Amino acid sequence: MNEFALIDAYFKRLSEHAGALLSPSHPELMPALGIGDDCALLNVPAGMQLAVSSDTLVAGVHFPESASAFDIGYKSLAVNLSDLAAMGAQPAWFSLCVTLPDQSENWIESFCEGMAAVMEPSPIVLIGGDTTRGPLSISIQVMGLVPQGKAMTRSGAQVGDTIYVSGCVGEAALGLLLAQNESDELWSQDLDHQHLLGRLHRPEPRVVLGWAIKTVAHACIDVSDGLLADLNHVLQASAVGAQLDLPAIPTAQGLDPMQALSAGDDYELCFTASPADHDQVIAMGQVLDLPITAIGTITEGSGIIDLQGQPITASGYRHF
Repeated sequence: MNEFALIDAYFKRLSEHAGALLSPSHPELMPALGIGDDCALLNVPAGMQLAVSSDTLVAGVHFPESASAFDIGYKSLAVNLSDLAAMGAQPAWFSLCVTLPDQSENWIESFCEGMAAVMEPSPIVLIGGDTTRGPLSISIQVMGLVPQGKAMTRSGAQVGDTIYVSGCVGEAALGLLLAQNESDELWSQDLDHQHLLGRLHRPEPRVVLGWAIKTVAHACIDVSDGLLADLNHVLQASAVGAQLDLPAIPTAQGLDPMQALSAGDDYELCFTASPADHDQVIAMGQVLDLPITAIGTITEGSGIIDLQGQPITASGYRHF
């Protein structure tokens, strides 16, 4: 099956699937022109800004070689949606460039099914892309909509803000350890192995949370490279420091807490907000059935310290 037949048989389905989800409730997100031409044509609604992000996932780097096609498709789109969540943007469109070592139709069908699973709770339209032959890699560009001037950024943290994190950090790292070594002693421990593997292969982008907290959050980032490293990006962009209550941070059972704070792939949201909005922040988490934990305070200066004033190294995953 050639490239164009693959697009018509499998990838075009993602556009049609999304169209069925979006057209009744969000007709403004349907592209003026989608898959099949040299470019897609998009209409950005009045009063909205376009949020754009892109990521490339490479086999053996961003997902284990043993990962299933479904999980690769799921994670590839989910991690990109996490970037939109961090900005408080509503997912709208995405393009997909995939490099395949072969053209196994069963693999491609399962890959597309994984993507479709992410699109159910967060409808988004596939508008184009490219397919080539080579070592397995997936590049996605996502586009979302956010009200004019309301996007959350990394540079808005204010001295005195409370620092929050959603969910639990370090679980994806445990999942990776499980996936990499089936004989590891972790398999014999009293842990929810399937939950941990799910946190690695099928992270849940916090799109709804991002849309909700943009009314109160001063700064936000998604936790992709590790909580400490990503929080430090916020601190540097905002020219502030942070004091963390380390015991308060929810970390994965079975992993050293400091290791959990430096582990990547969690795709939770770390954000700051005024202490006056604390009750509202916690209430948002309760409505979404998602734990949100206050873990520290934004301070003057730079860097991260603990409650005793000792410096904490902002380590995390690095690509190079």
